[in-house]
Amino acid sequence: MSGPRGVHRARLEWIDTDAAGIYHNTTVVRFAEAAEAELMRAYGIPGYFPVAPRVRYEVEFEASIRFGEEVETRVELIRLGRSSMTFGFEVWRTSEDGDRQRRAARGSYVTVHVPDKETGSSAPWPTAWRTALGATDARAESDSSRAH
Repeated sequence: MSGPRGVHRARLEWIDTDAAGIYHNTTVVRFAEAAEAELMRAYGIPGYFPVAPRVRYEVEFEASIRFGEEVETRVELIRLGRSSMTFGFEVWRTSEDGDRQRRAARGSYVTVHVPDKETGSSAPWPTAWRTALGATDARAESDSSRAH
């Protein structure tokens, strides 16, 4: 993995858990999007979230996270297409002694650039955003080349 990255650190709060005090599956999405926001801030991409809806999400849950545990979420841009971006992410929990981490979840998701809410049609990412994220002709792929 070598694309732009974002990291978000948090403590699992009660609101993030089910009745047993174990993280709720939707918490993973929130943590991933918080790390994505860190990535976009770090690369100077303003106004991204209102025009980048998620069109696909896939998560593999590997270990539990309990109320009060510390969590680190890492997001990486793994594909920058003409009008879509694919991100990979991992959610890690830190042991109580702070010495070990265990991966709790991993996955990927796709966002699409939809600047016109009236039409809901996708459009190419702004050139300034593509440049900031390091797009080159070799790295940027056409959305039409993506296998479905």
